[in-house]
Amino acid sequence: MEKIVPQDHMAYARYLLGRARFFMTRARRDELAPYHISPRQSYILFLLYTAGRSVSLRELAWQTDRKINTLSVNMTKMEKDGLVKKIRDIPNSIQFSFKLTEKGLSTYQNCMREESIQAIMSVLSQDECKQLISMLEKITKKAEKFKI
Repeated sequence: MEKIVPQDHMAYARYLLGRARFFMTRARRDELAPYHISPRQSYILFLLYTAGRSVSLRELAWQTDRKINTLSVNMTKMEKDGLVKKIRDIPNSIQFSFKLTEKGLSTYQNCMREESIQAIMSVLSQDECKQLISMLEKITKKAEKFKI
């Protein structure tokens, strides 16, 4: 069977980016299944661990390119699961931030090895990986201007 490929190189590049993202996300999701967290939750744990402090919901939303309402649902689930703790920034304020709990830290440390992603990305040399990062940063910067 012959693969159907768009004639337009830009359309094909977009298709390939989406396909690579799909397979990488699925591999990472399967790798995280024993810890009962999603790739997005894993990334949130990474952000909180790397920050080394409590992080506001607004900052987490910005870092993850998610709307605050959407992220709030994720954070509520993670709080119920004992991975993060909600902290009121100012008493009686509606503003709050999150920090890792001991369980969140342990979960992060157990799932921080991205073996599936490393295996997938191993087809690229270090220079190719740097070039890919540079190109994806350019595309992302331009695409952000179309964000709704």
